[in-house]
Amino acid sequence: MANPIRTRTLGKARSVLHLPSALARLHRETSVGEERAVCLAPSPSQAWTQERAQDLIVGAGFELIGSCSLNQGAVMTRIRRIQSLPDSVGPRMQVLIVGLNPSPYSADSGIPYGRPGNRFWPAALAAGLVSRDRDVEHALGSHHVGFTDLVRRTTRRADEVTTMEYMTGFERICRLAEWLKPKAACFVGLSAWRLVADKKAGPGWQERPIGPSRVYVMPHTSGLNAHSRLEDLTKHLASVKQFCGD
Repeated sequence: MANPIRTRTLGKARSVLHLPSALARLHRETSVGEERAVCLAPSPSQAWTQERAQDLIVGAGFELIGSCSLNQGAVMTRIRRIQSLPDSVGPRMQVLIVGLNPSPYSADSGIPYGRPGNRFWPAALAAGLVSRDRDVEHALGSHHVGFTDLVRRTTRRADEVTTMEYMTGFERICRLAEWLKPKAACFVGLSAWRLVADKKAGPGWQERPIGPSRVYVMPHTSGLNAHSRLEDLTKHLASVKQFCGD
């Protein structure tokens, strides 16, 4: 007989703000396809809801197995780790970087925009948005820069993601911004913002906010995007940096 899966309790008696980092650690400790039984039990608050529990699980790179309901302040459920990246978000976040969805390389390396040739990190360093290359924990802890994606499912090409997935992911991003209130949400990739919000949008600051966060949209930083030079990408991120301050 197989051994039962031991339940892992996360966030017990702590603010729900600590759950994203706890789930991110669990993601790094878990293999792709591995199932876990979890109990999410933060301190009671208006911010702790069944919907938030589901959003945090999805954002951490897991999929739900079965139901996810809030009972006496705790959510007990089973989750499965997918090939993905976990959100790097938390309190005091000033900038939320929003990508399309992770590439297999980024998911396997644990670094958003991690593929050699992707110019996000060189541009972010040159813009002063971060000070350590490919270090998401330092970006969040020292520079208040967080990372997520519209869709957490990994694909080799962005066109393998459905419109419905993008729309559902956008709703999650909007709820994340309402909750954590970064000054700016920077969408990396014009195509996704045009799909979910404004089909005529150009790069730069947008009229439509998400929650209290002002939205900036910039071209994708992939090396395959020959239309944007490193200097151009640096200027985009410098605009976000200047708006949010130190």
